[in-house]
Amino acid sequence: MKEISVSSPMMISNYIFFVVFMTIPILLFLSNWNSSSSSSSLTTTTTSYSDSNLKIRPGYTTYDTYIQKQLNKTLNPKLRKIWMTRDWDRKIRVFSKFFTDLKSGNLLSDSSKVLCIGARMGQEVEALKRIGVSDSIGMDLVPYPPLVVKGDFHNQPFDDRTFDLEFSNVFDHALFPVKFASEIERTLKSGGVCVLHVSLSRRGDRYSANDLYSVEPLKKLFKRSELVRTRTVDGFGLDTEVVFRKKK
Repeated sequence: MKEISVSSPMMISNYIFFVVFMTIPILLFLSNWNSSSSSSSLTTTTTSYSDSNLKIRPGYTTYDTYIQKQLNKTLNPKLRKIWMTRDWDRKIRVFSKFFTDLKSGNLLSDSSKVLCIGARMGQEVEALKRIGVSDSIGMDLVPYPPLVVKGDFHNQPFDDRTFDLEFSNVFDHALFPVKFASEIERTLKSGGVCVLHVSLSRRGDRYSANDLYSVEPLKKLFKRSELVRTRTVDGFGLDTEVVFRKKK
């Protein structure tokens, strides 16, 4: 029987077309599968935290979706104008009082290196500088130089054991509370202090990613720290101050 040659240009061209034709759907399938797996993994990670006193809000299919929602608030022109005008001096006065109280309790000093997490325009940082804590910086998704640098509190852009004190009033915006807490403990020095202002009596706004109903989940999250104190405060809709000290 005569052999059929596949070496002709026409047959080679047809063969290549056939291989490409069959390969493209496979690649598309694998791409969609990987994308679905990533989204599924994120959703699983998001909802896997289980505590009756700390509920993660549903609806974030990807981390980018979550980030975009946070940016919608941070970049809102009307809000940014309010933060820089009507709210600026008022917030600095209130933050100054909070930080002065921390100094009185020997939790903060003029020589402390301080990070303010989720600082937006930097009122907290300005307040610290005005009471003598000059080595202070804020961090937010959107930088506001020179007071605030760019950073994600789920993955802080700082070295281990950098700060003496970290302050945040945006815990309700954490999609991954475990990561939020572990990053603070990673970047705090041994013996360093973490101060959180949270709301226990009312729910956060539509940009919040979780709802906290008790201090107990925080005590579980900060595994390498000990609780120093809790007290009632009036901090722009937040009613409770929780202070931890990282164990030496």
